[in-house]
Amino acid sequence: MNHEPTTETGQAGQTSPPPSPQNAIGWRRRLRAWYQASRPPFYIATASPLVLGLVLAAKATGDWYIGRFIMFNLGAFMVHLATNLADDLFDHLQGTDAGDSIGGSRVIQEGTISTTELVWALAILYLAALAVAYIMIQYTGQPGLWLLVAFAGMSSLFYVAPPIKYGYLGLGELVVFLNMGLVMVGGIYCVMTEQWRWDVLWYGLPIGLMVANILYYQSLPDMKTDARVGKRTLAVRLGKPKAALVFRLWWAATYLSLIGLWVAGLTSWLVWASLLTLPLFFKASRLIRTTEDWLDLDQHGHLVRKLYLANAVVLILSVVLWS
Repeated sequence: MNHEPTTETGQAGQTSPPPSPQNAIGWRRRLRAWYQASRPPFYIATASPLVLGLVLAAKATGDWYIGRFIMFNLGAFMVHLATNLADDLFDHLQGTDAGDSIGGSRVIQEGTISTTELVWALAILYLAALAVAYIMIQYTGQPGLWLLVAFAGMSSLFYVAPPIKYGYLGLGELVVFLNMGLVMVGGIYCVMTEQWRWDVLWYGLPIGLMVANILYYQSLPDMKTDARVGKRTLAVRLGKPKAALVFRLWWAATYLSLIGLWVAGLTSWLVWASLLTLPLFFKASRLIRTTEDWLDLDQHGHLVRKLYLANAVVLILSVVLWS
């Protein structure tokens, strides 16, 4: 018996219409929006102190603890994603990213992700990160790490979220310095070795300074719009002339902290290679000094990210070669 071709609903004599490309395009755009909002490429700022802590632990114990490192990275990555989503959500709710502001990922303003979806994503990410922290602390028997977990979690959420909003008080760079330099390096070292060493924090000093400087540079183009909505970032508080000077002093302190590790006998001679990045620093500093419209600085954020990555790699390699 012959059968008529049927559609998906089983009706004879009809052919299935071709799939609408609109659906596929919609899904691709949505995926791009979540990628855009979470900024995974910026995870290198988190990964570098973790790798540094891993190397320090391996030098101390002779074991690389790859399983623990992967778990720690998983939790840190989820907090990294949650931090960026929380910034988008609460800056939007407070009107900071409205109008001509260039801050944030703009996914809410573009209508690709709703505020409700961001709330759900934040709840899932923070709960998952908390579960990872619980597993690691139970496994390593380090209950004192809950203090670092609590500080990191609160810092992640309340950067721009009420009622604390410490980013609106000009404290963003300080908290980022503490988290990305001291908490990250010291925390992962403690997880790896199951012991705490205060001298390990010296290695987190230049890392923390550099990550905080990335945040500082990114706040420069938004000084005018931030000031308009009462977001008193460090750059807003300083004003343009002082903000440019502080950028130069910031990196002078960073280079001194890197060389200081060698002077103190904590790294190999390779750390001097950090001075090879000075041309990048001079270029970024010149742009800040000479650019009249600081909105243009947003197009050159790659300079400070390259400065950070190159110097972080030099620091890590100098520790690897240190004996």
